Formats: sequence, C-alpha cells, structure tokens
Amino acid sequence: MKYFFISMSCLFALLSCQSNSTTTETKSTNLDSSFNALSNRFIDELWKIYPGWATGLGNHVYDTVLIIPNEDNRNKELLFCKNYLDTFSYFNPKDLNESNKTDKALIENFLKSTQWSINQFKSYEWNPSEYNPGGSVADILNNKKEKSEIKVQHAIQKLKNIDKYYVAAKATIKNPTKEHTELAIMQLKGTIDYFATSLNDSIKKTKLDDAKKEELLDKVIKVNESISGFVSYLDSLLKNTTTFRDFRIGKELYAEKFKYDIQSNYSSVEIYNKALKRKSELLNEMDSISKKLWSKYIKTETYPTDSKVAIKKLITAISKTHVERSKFQQEIERQIPILTEFVRKKDLLYLDPKKPLVVRKEPEWMAGVAGASISSPGPYDKEGDTFYNVGSLAAYSKDEAESFLREYNKYILQILNIHEAIPGHYAQLVYSNQSPSLIKSVFGNGAMIEGWAVYTERMMLEEGWAKNTELNGSVEEDEMWLMYCKWHMRVVCNTILDYSLHNLNMSKEESLNLLMNEAFQEKAEAEGKWKRATLTQVQLCSYFTGYSEIHDLRETIKQKQGKAFDLKKFHERFLSFGSAPVSEIKLLMND
Repeated sequence: MKYFFISMSCLFALLSCQSNSTTTETKSTNLDSSFNALSNRFIDELWKIYPGWATGLGNHVYDTVLIIPNEDNRNKELLFCKNYLDTFSYFNPKDLNESNKTDKALIENFLKSTQWSINQFKSYEWNPSEYNPGGSVADILNNKKEKSEIKVQHAIQKLKNIDKYYVAAKATIKNPTKEHTELAIMQLKGTIDYFATSLNDSIKKTKLDDAKKEELLDKVIKVNESISGFVSYLDSLLKNTTTFRDFRIGKELYAEKFKYDIQSNYSSVEIYNKALKRKSELLNEMDSISKKLWSKYIKTETYPTDSKVAIKKLITAISKTHVERSKFQQEIERQIPILTEFVRKKDLLYLDPKKPLVVRKEPEWMAGVAGASISSPGPYDKEGDTFYNVGSLAAYSKDEAESFLREYNKYILQILNIHEAIPGHYAQLVYSNQSPSLIKSVFGNGAMIEGWAVYTERMMLEEGWAKNTELNGSVEEDEMWLMYCKWHMRVVCNTILDYSLHNLNMSKEESLNLLMNEAFQEKAEAEGKWKRATLTQVQLCSYFTGYSEIHDLRETIKQKQGKAFDLKKFHERFLSFGSAPVSEIKLLMND
C-alpha cells in the first residue's frame, strides 16, 4: 500500500505523552492535539485517494491525477477506510472536546458510508453518469491562483489516460438503469462540447508557443474521441438492452443511504410521516390565505367548496405575473444586491462584501438534474468565486418555457434567490469555508446545507421581506406568503415523493398527481422533479429534514434565552461550525 496511514505504534507514540499528565484538563488537551494530528494526516491521504474531490475543494496538488475506476482502486479505498476506522477507534469521544468529538463522528460516518457504497450500494455498476471528467477539468480551469499556461497543461495531463479510464468504466458497468444511462449520454455530450469550446479557447488564449498549443489542441481531439466512444457504447446499451435495472433502490438500501447521507436524529420513516403532517398544515394555511385573496383575482366566481381546487385556481391566476423568458437570468442578477441590502439593514447576518457571487448560465456538463444551483470554491480556495448556476431555457418550446416561468413567477423567483443565494446557499458556504475545522468544511452535510437554505426562506419573510416594495412595486404580503407556502409545499412533497418512489413503488402517474394537484406545481416542474427523483435517492429528503431540525433548534434556544435571544448571533454561531450535521451542531450550540 503506497499511501501512508498512521500505524498503531505511531498512534501510541502520540498518546504516550498522556501517561505523565496529572490533570484531566492536560490529558484532554493532549488527546485533542493527537486527534488533530491524526485528522491532518487523514486529510492529506484522503486527497491521494480522491484527487478530483480535492480539486473541487480548491486543493490543486493532485490536479493531474485521474483515478482509473477499476477494482484495484476500489480495494485501495476499502483498505484506506478500514485502516483509518481502526485508528480513529482508539479515541473515546468522551475524552475529546466538543469540536473534535463532532469531527470524529463526521470522519467515521464518511468511512463507513464509503465502505457501504462500495460493498452494498455499488452505483459504479449501474450509474454511467459517474464516469465524466468534465467537472474536474472545469475546476482546474477555474483556479484563479494558477497561470493559464499551467492550468491547461494540467488539464490535458489529467486526461492522458482517458482511454484506460473508459476501458475500466465499460468493464465495471453491469445492468445499468435506463434513466442514468440517458443522463450520462446527455452530460457527456455536454462535456465534449465544453472541451471543444471552453478548453480549446483556454489553450488558444495562453502565451504558449504555437507548436505547444497545437499539441494540446490535438490531445483535446483525442480525448473527445475517447469520450465519444464511451457515448457510443452507452447508446448501444440503450438500443440492445431489453431489461434495465429499476432505478428504485428499495427499502433496505434507502434506509441505509438516508442514515449515512442525512445524519439526522430522524429516521427515513419518521421524516416521511412528519412531511405528511406538515403537508396537511400547509393546505390549511393556503386555504386561509386564498379566501382573503380570492375576490382580488377571481371576481366572477364564488370560492369553491373543494379548497384544493380553489388554491390551484388562485395560484394559476397569480402565477401569470412573471419575468420575460429572455430576461430570466438578468432578473436574478438584479435581485441579488437588493436581497443583500435587506439582510444588512435588518442585521440578520454578516455578509462579506469581498466574497464574489457570479451568476452564470449552467455549464453543459451539469445539465439535466437541477434548474438552479450554487458552486462553491471550497475551503482550499477561499478567495475563489461562488457561482450561481442558472438553467438555460433555450431548449424549451414556447409552452414549456411559459410553464417554467409560471412556476418561477414574480414571487417564487424571489424565494428561489433567497434559497440559492442571499442569505441561503451562497452565504452558508462562505461561512463554511471560514470554519476553523477543515473536517466540517470537507465533509459537508447535505441536510444542513439544504436545510439552511430552506430555513432562510421563511426567516426572511418573518423578518419583513413579504412586505418588500422595491421588487414588487407595492405591498403584496398575502401573495408572497401564499407562494411561500406553495414553495414550501414543494420541499415537503420532495420528501414524500422520494420516500414513496423508492420504498412504496409510487408510479409516475401518482407522482405527477401529488406534485401538480397536491403541491400545485406546473407540469414542467413536476416532470422535472419526477426525472430528478429517478436519478437521485435520499437527497430530496435533505431539504425538509434539515429545515425541521434547524427551525426546532432555533425555537428551543429562543425559548431558553428569552429576551436575550439575538437572531443574528444565532445565525452566525450556527454557521460557524461549517457544514456539520444539524444533530452535531445542536450539541455544540447547547454547550
């Protein structure tokens, strides 16, 4: 085994200094120092196993390394996990400070999750979209600290073994799902386009001599030929395979994946039942608001006896007010500074003006899963840009675009920007990168990250955003709250859909009925969410689970502190622990 892991003798050497300690405090300090030393070694070795991950977090030491996805390298992963699980087991959490106790839990969860993923989940066999180098190359090129001449050469060097990479990928894929195969083809074609345009342009703009540029451009052609060959292989699977693996992973795998991915005090069944209850509460809230707004928008009809019919009709009427198709990204860019100023005036959270947020068209290699997302530079590149990726409407028909824009209407677009940008994902990820614990930043918990973004939506409305006139032109508080409830219903139904799909065999027809008639979504949005649920597992539960835990934590602390409670202090302290699971942050904040 070529990479280093700390041996038992080294560990005991680290711990031996405790033998002469005369106080518990000294012993604890020494143990924490030993734990920190081990954690640093663990992180250093982690990037040798996962160089692409390192690049994505802004650590560019291993930019030129492309791991071949074969059994030998999976066995190296398993050995790495076993060795570090054994070593970290010698630290009793009771003997560590609260921060290190949480770090230990995060490390062990990652190691056990990796073992489970390789031995039981085995997505590398049935998800061809995992074999795409596009994102990693983009991360190399986005490195602002390196000269462009070096970056393009590192990118090409990383791809020098692309033929071996795809030979291994073909040998590994067994009985893939149709959905993931189609996704892989679409995204890989996007990667080919990205290399032929952005990578080639980057090469041409460098100060390298013409001969070197031609050499690199020729290599890009060969790389794209290799990727095209893999695309053709996947195309042949689609044409010649009669029976594909079901995208549903089933109850047993789902429960385990939920445990490792979400790291919540709730089980998957408990959060599903909690979502069902919240759905009923939201319907009552929306019914109440709709009765107040009905005569303003529906002047010729009385309020229907079926509240769902009434809510849907009212939402349809209000949703007609939306931005023009050609100005969707432009409107997002316009709203960001207004949201920033609101947070500043209300003193809700410190936002560092030196940390840029760049709104951009969603890159081709990311397309096909989510319509809007945030790409953070990571803890190793704290000065890098954070990107707000906006899905393009270019491929939509007129009717599809209109459906999309009604879904992201005048009011919901504001909530989307709160969620994705200010003070949602963008702000949280900036804080996460500043966390003194690298472990908490590296092993970011999805439920905490998504939960924070969902939490900020309601928090902003509670603090007065619903009365905002700068964007709406007039006070339209009831409309904002109704659309917030619709948006939050989507979060709740994400959980219901995801759980039902993988555990209860919910059909597409049942899913679309839930999303369109129970959550009042437009058809384009419902179709997109169905597709996303077939391509991911558990992740759609992270929003509601994280939100529930954060909101409960705030209310508990608020009740405990009474008049002394300070919302800004709560937010900044909560975010100071990086992207740790809410269950772990709760322990730290109650300390």
